[in-house]
Amino acid sequence: MPSNSLNRWNTTRAQALDQIAHAHRRVGGSGRGRRYATEQINHAYTMLLSSQFQGFCRDLHSEAVDHIVRSVTPVPLQAVVRADFMLHRKLDSGNPNPSNIGADFNRLGLRFFDQIRARSRWNIGRIDHLEDLNRWRNAIAHQAFDPAKLGGIIHLRLAMVKQWRAACEQLAVVFDDVLGDHVVHIAGVRPW
Repeated sequence: MPSNSLNRWNTTRAQALDQIAHAHRRVGGSGRGRRYATEQINHAYTMLLSSQFQGFCRDLHSEAVDHIVRSVTPVPLQAVVRADFMLHRKLDSGNPNPSNIGADFNRLGLRFFDQIRARSRWNIGRIDHLEDLNRWRNAIAHQAFDPAKLGGIIHLRLAMVKQWRAACEQLAVVFDDVLGDHVVHIAGVRPW
């Protein structure tokens, strides 16, 4: 059974992403060829994907913390433990890049991305796509399109955004599994 966070990712968050994908089709059509008129929609899609994935990661972190904290005794100590896990959480203000995600989840007592990589060799490429998504997110947000930082590319294509979305979808499932297994190890009860 998936976490509530993964359920939201697959429903509410996916619907928001689907809406912008639909807007892209309405403006640019669905045939082959380059769509110059849709570049700004690609930028908006990238920003929305990044923010939705950040929200998923933040929700998953909170959900895992809640389950871990419930296992802490004495009960008055639970508030202290919760506050410590949430203190300076990177996902509250930073992008959902592997560094920030890892910093937050590692505080729960695991080497998060080591576990993600160990699940499948394909996750290495997915993590690379997540890095690319965040590089483009920053380029768009700061209007700083440096080809040296963007793999020699300055025009964002829908195919790239779709690739990043697929990577985020797959990583969301793996993140959910890794955290679920870790919480069982710590708290003794399957959280989701």
